[in-house]
Amino acid sequence: MIIAIDGPAGAGKSTVAQRLARRLGLRYLDTGAMYRALTLRALREHIDLDDEERLASVAADMEVGMEHVSRRRPPYRVFMDGEDITSAIRSREVSAHVSQVSSHPLVRSEMVNKQRRMAAGGGVVVEGRDVGTVVFPRADVKFFITASVKERARRRHREMAKDGHDVSLHTIQQEMVRRDYLDTTRQYNPLKRAPDALLIDTTGENVSQVVGRLSSLVKERAAREAR
Repeated sequence: MIIAIDGPAGAGKSTVAQRLARRLGLRYLDTGAMYRALTLRALREHIDLDDEERLASVAADMEVGMEHVSRRRPPYRVFMDGEDITSAIRSREVSAHVSQVSSHPLVRSEMVNKQRRMAAGGGVVVEGRDVGTVVFPRADVKFFITASVKERARRRHREMAKDGHDVSLHTIQQEMVRRDYLDTTRQYNPLKRAPDALLIDTTGENVSQVVGRLSSLVKERAAREAR
């Protein structure tokens, strides 16, 4: 089974997808983290973020992996060329530029190929912004997770505060609105809900409630398929 979870920034996709994967005994793949890893590398190497061919070349050579490390928090760690970049890719600078990097068709094409290879064989929960529409259009179950902009900004503000980032809630909300616009209006593979994706609004709900709801829906689908 392949479970696709899409949605805007700060909707809770990562946390929900991780816990859902653990509950169902499946692997987990964060496609957004892959674009963040590329953005981090581009910023470190002072690559022009409008240089599509150079970025695509870097994406092709870059080794990105995800591991579950039970003794760490968060337990799912992201590695780029062997370096643990889990915290680095969540920086404000990376967040501000990842939509620009991920808007290039050549970059997205290279990343989609990587994502399909990483999820080969199924048994995985994949989350991102075009998983159900582009990467796995035939996924067994598709969810589109969202929440109000204010709710998403509050969640991201709490996350950044925990990581020691000093940034105002107002600034985060402004950046989130900007990113929503860039993600939904880009010409190539924009963020949108797949026609067959179940809409899940998480405003006012905690993670356990959302995961429980998704888990029940997945099990119902599996039961129907087994008849």
